[in-house]
Amino acid sequence: MDSLISTFHLDWKLMVAQAINFLIVILVLYFFALKPLKKLMDERGATIEGGLNNAKKQEELLKNAQAEYEAMIAKANADAVAKMKEAKNDAEAKTAQMMEKAQADVVATIAAGKIQLEAEKATMMQEAKKEFTALVVSATEKVLGGVVTEKIDAKIVEESIKQL
Repeated sequence: MDSLISTFHLDWKLMVAQAINFLIVILVLYFFALKPLKKLMDERGATIEGGLNNAKKQEELLKNAQAEYEAMIAKANADAVAKMKEAKNDAEAKTAQMMEKAQADVVATIAAGKIQLEAEKATMMQEAKKEFTALVVSATEKVLGGVVTEKIDAKIVEESIKQL
């Protein structure tokens, strides 16, 4: 070993001093660099873990909100379908009511038309009888060659009316 020490020029005092310096450097690095760095890394890890937990909570809230949204949409669709059916039923009822009213109006119009036709027919028959009576009177005057008395005239008119 002496030859090794002389070949490499090693001094044991220098080696001990360097070992002590190395221990001092390690202790200084440990207390001033590694400990604060470890503390910083632990804090950073806690922050990241808190952020991940918060992200999971937010994701869960988002899923709940999405489920609630879908439930509200489904309810709104069901309400819309129900209101559409109700509106359709109301429209059908009103249509049926209007059809009944229209049919009643048609029946009333036809009845009024029949009554009016009957009245016009009666009026026309009376006018025709008057004209017929006037024709009979003038024909009788021509046939008899003179004026017909009222007695004869009334008798002829009654007989002609009876024949009608």
